[in-house]
Amino acid sequence: MPSDRQNTERPDFERRLSDALHETGAAFDADRSALVAAGTARGRRLRRGRRAAVLGSVAGVALVGVGGALVVADSGSSNRSPASVTGTPTPSGASSPAPVTADRMISNLEALLPAGRFSKAEGRGVDRDEPLVAPYAQVVYDDGHGAAAVSVTMNRVAPGGYDARQAVRCPDKVFTPYDSCVTSRLPDSSVVTVVKGYEYPDRRVDTKLWTANLVTPDGHHVSVSEWNAAAEKDAPVSRDRPPLSAGQLRTLAAAREWRGVVDAIPKDPRQTQEPPIAQDDGTALRHTLTSLLPAGLKVVAHGADDDSQFTYLVVDDGRGRSLVQINVQPDMSDVAGQLFGAGSETLPDGTLVAARKAPGEKGGDGVVMWTVDTLRTDGFRVVISAFNSGSQETAATRTAPALTLKQLRGIALSPRWRR
Repeated sequence: MPSDRQNTERPDFERRLSDALHETGAAFDADRSALVAAGTARGRRLRRGRRAAVLGSVAGVALVGVGGALVVADSGSSNRSPASVTGTPTPSGASSPAPVTADRMISNLEALLPAGRFSKAEGRGVDRDEPLVAPYAQVVYDDGHGAAAVSVTMNRVAPGGYDARQAVRCPDKVFTPYDSCVTSRLPDSSVVTVVKGYEYPDRRVDTKLWTANLVTPDGHHVSVSEWNAAAEKDAPVSRDRPPLSAGQLRTLAAAREWRGVVDAIPKDPRQTQEPPIAQDDGTALRHTLTSLLPAGLKVVAHGADDDSQFTYLVVDDGRGRSLVQINVQPDMSDVAGQLFGAGSETLPDGTLVAARKAPGEKGGDGVVMWTVDTLRTDGFRVVISAFNSGSQETAATRTAPALTLKQLRGIALSPRWRR
């Protein structure tokens, strides 16, 4: 399941995540702890946003819908003073899209925002030499009530495909706390989801992050983000809430100017058309995990059944909630050296087993993470973790996870996963 354990900083987040969404087989940043938690996923799963990249923090694709899924790179970006004119959208029926520069991206964003003052503008246009790097614009906008960062990014997604569905799906609150999430359909059949959430899921700083993610029937994906501070991170809160209402966010995301920008992005030949029906069915995975739980544990919540390699349960034995999550992955032999080092065990049949106790990864006060990782000789990997809280984002609800390392080991080594 997707996720980034590392605290990626926007706009660095907006500069890097596009590669994760669109480059099949590309390398990605992860430290050894992240690899221990989930390992390297390849092929189509890489292009889906590294959904299995880090078992310990599964909000990655959820965050695609929250924080803007499309990314830009450092090279070729433009820092410039605010512009006073917008660019011209691609004319209807034009034989080829008009060039899209960084200045045009910034000018469009400024022109589409309500009257106010702009500063610290930067952006990137469409670079036909780097078609996988998404165009973007961001400004610091002040409507007289305090400075606020506002950004927009865009790219193509396969119509009806997994990325399109995930972009407009409300995040899972187990991994991404938020105040509200509303999905609506526009007259042109575009779907837009507005999420009012927070820059820091653990709320250590009260920086609000509100986003609108829009996907059109043709696969245009536009993501707008705004904050109640002059920067996404490491800036003091400058106002009670971000400047744009939910309706204004929807309108900004739906602006025709962005459609012309997406039309100018060269199509990625590696992006295949995906059918509108989900490719992965995680129902069997969830049912298998449920069937392997020790007696006395009540399942009080579970993840969506849209992934055949990842699922989670929240269980309670009467002494507090405990999150349990699992990845089941084939063809993982190439990461054995990274995942199973000193202290690992080799069973008589050659299966590698590693058991670890570590602090939680997401900042919840007192949260611990107990993990058992297994790798069969044919590369079949099962890694399971349990926490002493119903979410990594919230404080511990009990002294230890509801499952012991021995119980986690038994679940991971069960032959039922082969079915």
